[in-house]
Amino acid sequence: MYQLGLLLLLLTLTACNPERPISSVDPTNWEIRRAALPLPDSLLSGATYLSSYSQIYTETEHHTFDLTGTISVRNINLRDSIFIRRAAYYGTAGELVRTYFADPIVLRPLETVAIIIDTHDRAGGTGDNFYFEWSIPPGTHEPLFEGIFISTYGQQGISFTTRGVRVE
Repeated sequence: MYQLGLLLLLLTLTACNPERPISSVDPTNWEIRRAALPLPDSLLSGATYLSSYSQIYTETEHHTFDLTGTISVRNINLRDSIFIRRAAYYGTAGELVRTYFADPIVLRPLETVAIIIDTHDRAGGTGDNFYFEWSIPPGTHEPLFEGIFISTYGQQGISFTTRGVRVE
């Protein structure tokens, strides 16, 4: 009887799913990349839009499938650093869901950073998107923004990519 009670207690405790924090929001990840921008007139600035798909419709408009998103921010320059001034995440209705850092961050030559949209993060909905503001030294390449979306269920899997479009 004692063993049965212990087994039930163990099953009850392991069945609880504690609320998990959203991994990409952790400010520690961004604090170490914080940078002071050079004089504004020494940089070229722009903005890039990236479509995101943390949820997609399946079967009907009333049933969605959750995906994990990796938002890849890349400096494709071999010799020059670039600056990302803002990374804003918007939901389906165009509402601001969150921003990822308060101060500009620096990306060193060929460096990549990632924003992860956790599978259980449904804040953006089916029409979520990102808006990035950036600054680069004259004569350098713009940052590359890509989204990689993946999910697996049983023996089935889905994955696809998106690419950012410069809007300013």
